[in-house]
Amino acid sequence: MLAKIYRPTKNAMQSGHGNSKRWVLEFEPASAPKSDALMGWTSSADPSGQVRLYFETRDQAIAFARAHAIPHQVSEPKEPARIPKAYGDNFAFRRREPWSH
Repeated sequence: MLAKIYRPTKNAMQSGHGNSKRWVLEFEPASAPKSDALMGWTSSADPSGQVRLYFETRDQAIAFARAHAIPHQVSEPKEPARIPKAYGDNFAFRRREPWSH
C-alpha cells in the first residue's frame, strides 16, 4: 500500500493560501471504486482510502511513514514564477505596445 506525501495546491475559489502550507500523507487506492447497481453510489472496499494525515513539515511526514514501515512517494510542490510588477510600468516608455483603454 503506497502512500503519497505532497503539499496541496491553493483553493481556486479564494486568493488565500490557507490549506497549502501543511503536508498531506494519503494512501493510494488499493482497488477501483465500484458503483452500486440500485442507488448508483460509488463505494470502495478499501478503508485506507479515507485516511488523510496532515503534518507541518515534509520531514515529519517522511519520518512517520518510515516509523510505520509505509512505502511512500514524495511529490515536491512547484513554486510559481513570480514576476514583480508595478503600477507605474503601465505608463512606461519601454512598453512594447502603447497603453490605452
